Amino acid sequence: MRNYQIAAIPADGIGPEVIEAGAEVLAALGQRGDGVDFKLKFFDWGSDYYKKHGVMMPEDGLEQLKPFDAIYFGAVGAPDVPDHVTLWGLRLPICQGFDQYANVRPTKIIPGITSPLRNVGVGDLDWVIVRENSEGEYSGNGGRAHRGLPEEVGTEVAIFTRVGVTRIMRYAFKLAQSRPRKQLTVVTKSNAQRHGMVMWDEIAAEVAQEFPDVTWDKMLVDAMTVRMTLHPQSLDTIVATNLHADILSDLAGALAGSLGVAPTANIDPEKRFPSMFEPIHGSAFDITGKGIANPVATFWTTAQMLDHLGETGSSSRLMSAVEKVCEAGILTPDVGGKATTREVTDAVIEAIRGSNT
Repeated sequence: MRNYQIAAIPADGIGPEVIEAGAEVLAALGQRGDGVDFKLKFFDWGSDYYKKHGVMMPEDGLEQLKPFDAIYFGAVGAPDVPDHVTLWGLRLPICQGFDQYANVRPTKIIPGITSPLRNVGVGDLDWVIVRENSEGEYSGNGGRAHRGLPEEVGTEVAIFTRVGVTRIMRYAFKLAQSRPRKQLTVVTKSNAQRHGMVMWDEIAAEVAQEFPDVTWDKMLVDAMTVRMTLHPQSLDTIVATNLHADILSDLAGALAGSLGVAPTANIDPEKRFPSMFEPIHGSAFDITGKGIANPVATFWTTAQMLDHLGETGSSSRLMSAVEKVCEAGILTPDVGGKATTREVTDAVIEAIRGSNT
């Protein structure tokens, strides 16, 4: 029996709803008799914890998480807590503290879900966006001076290091190499940002020499939004900076039908620390408690977690079940259906139990 210890941090908004659904799906996979078992330990960190203790997680939070095989994260953010407090108090300390420098966001049109793009269907949009996740525009460098005065200054310094850019570029080329099309698009804004972004371009060209079988090209980030919208079939694997990929991956999720189906993996490729898996959609307080949150993104990021743990069979089984359920029209309202979170979850569990693969 292969046993995995998973740290679950449901956190805010619909996070607890979708993580609970994901926990049930993991239990169903473990009950199949495939020799795999998942033990989840839940942590009550998040905005409610902040309101009680003044911090989003305990001071020794990372030490508590370190022994786990993976981290299962819901969503962070609350209407009555500033966004920079929630993000820098919980999610980013985990990403940066565990050097999860590769943020991997796959996007594809799932059968049964309609893209807002005209004449685009299953197979036409199948991308993986690799986001540099440890530095760049979200490095936290900068500050404010002369607060409240007319001459107040705020600086936000983007940090690009050769080691940081090289390792994410190498990760992206390897990922592109593993996919059928062996194609990578490098996104920058090097026409206007002439230091860090030009270095990014130069390092991409250097790393590309290690991967002669990978076809690659460069795009400025503004032009990339046009290409994603008008020529989605021309793209496959994409690598971009922390900020640029953050924005482009939300666009990608919307083009695939809904952020409710978009997953994220925060990966430490060297596996020195646990990696963290989460849906993109955020805390969505407007639908919290209504029972209609889309669990598909959480199921998909669960499949990413299974792949990372080496359980590729369980990952394939889960994604096949998700696609079967969506194709059958069992969908939540965000993708045009009428099903509840409970109904989608039950249908996926039933499909897992009925799977012969």
